[in-house]
Amino acid sequence: MQKGMHTQTEHCVRAVQAKDARFDGWFYTAVLTTGIYCRPSCPVVAPKPGNMVFHPSAAACQQAGFRACKRCRPDASPGSPEWNRRADLVARAMRLIADGVVDREGVPGLAARLGYSTRQVERQLLAELGAGPLALARAQRAQTARLLIETTPLPMAEIAFAAGFSSIRTFNDTVREVFALAPSELRTRAPRSTPGHTPGVLGLRLPFRAPLNPDNLFGHLAATAVPGVEEWRDGAYRRTLRLPYGHGIVALTPKPDHIGCRLTLSDLRDLPVAISRCRRMLDLDADPVAVDEQLGADELLAPLIAKAPGRRVPRTVDEAEFAVRAVLGQQVSTAAARTHAARLVTAHGEPVEDPEGGLTHLFPAPEALAAVDPQSLAMPRTRRTTLTTLVRQLADGSLHLGVESDWEEARARLLALPGFGPWTVDVIAMRALGDPDAFLPTDLGIRRAAGELGLPSTPAALTARAAAWRPWRAYAVQYLWATDSHPINFLPV
Repeated sequence: MQKGMHTQTEHCVRAVQAKDARFDGWFYTAVLTTGIYCRPSCPVVAPKPGNMVFHPSAAACQQAGFRACKRCRPDASPGSPEWNRRADLVARAMRLIADGVVDREGVPGLAARLGYSTRQVERQLLAELGAGPLALARAQRAQTARLLIETTPLPMAEIAFAAGFSSIRTFNDTVREVFALAPSELRTRAPRSTPGHTPGVLGLRLPFRAPLNPDNLFGHLAATAVPGVEEWRDGAYRRTLRLPYGHGIVALTPKPDHIGCRLTLSDLRDLPVAISRCRRMLDLDADPVAVDEQLGADELLAPLIAKAPGRRVPRTVDEAEFAVRAVLGQQVSTAAARTHAARLVTAHGEPVEDPEGGLTHLFPAPEALAAVDPQSLAMPRTRRTTLTTLVRQLADGSLHLGVESDWEEARARLLALPGFGPWTVDVIAMRALGDPDAFLPTDLGIRRAAGELGLPSTPAALTARAAAWRPWRAYAVQYLWATDSHPINFLPV
């Protein structure tokens, strides 16, 4: 698929008539005769082509006066994969909106983070998505409100506040306009909650585009888990979350058609941000069919993809945390990197209470690590310098790693730091910044896999061969790594 798919009427009509779930989130179908909008895979009888118009976002549909279908719930579709594969202004803005920046800082705050004027940001979002930042944030607030209405017994006033609405009246009006139901009617229609609801604990389903191979995704997160911050328990990956208004604990369980998500939040206003960060960590908005189709065109990669399609890139919920952990992992084993990280967590992390036990801390913030006496760090002097320089720049703001980062600019800034070579920079670009084309030709595991498959094993030759895999080289890395017997490649038992 490509940018602006909603303008390709013939393709959109065929996708709707085929009820093809692969295109959910790519575009939305608004039905002129009913005034509702749907996802392409909506199970109802497809409308006549002449009665369909297509929009690039749920917010654009809502702004045009359409309400969400009660059957297919288009507001709960996986997000567009466009925002994960691009690093232009619109993609960076969409990642920030999903991270709740408009609700917390307004449109001026969004524009300031992007380095553009509010007028430029609004104009580009409107041109590509049919809605400005306020409308896009409003659509997200409506979806958050629906989740809370349907999955918790919270009073409506608390839900309005938690979802980011400024008043009960605005909350009521928005829910009625978007869903054609009053908040109380939404709750009545929802499946009955299970008895014994625990305050602050939410059970959600995170959708994804099939196929999804959970082995390397959860295997990587579990095998590299930092004690106290992360764990694998009872078939779920659990970790603590540092969030704008407080902290949280999430448990993520792979299921055949969704990811089970159980969130414990100290402040419910953090719900949309927590969901967005978990989706990014698990790469749930990827388009695996497009990725596998391109990589599978290489005859040497094709058997790997046919054997286990749908691999995702395991990412992170905290870009600064991952950068620190990447430095700790330089030239040491996975076990040694976990040990170094665990020491930092015990000494400098913020304690949290876990009702289930096992998790004890948030990973230390850059500000806390910048205050650490370098001599107390049990690591070689050169790596100590690398770490202290990184955390100092993260703490004082001279280096920023976030969802809005320009990938090439961030690479250049990282490469300028002492002790940062191409491997460290690209693993941060791949797993923290989300660049789908990041590549690791010098990685020992990649070179070993390349040699076994008959691919060139020298970095320069492998990079030349991998040009045909662009822009999905980060996914090729996952398939190549998976040829090894390392625990990162296997779902924990």
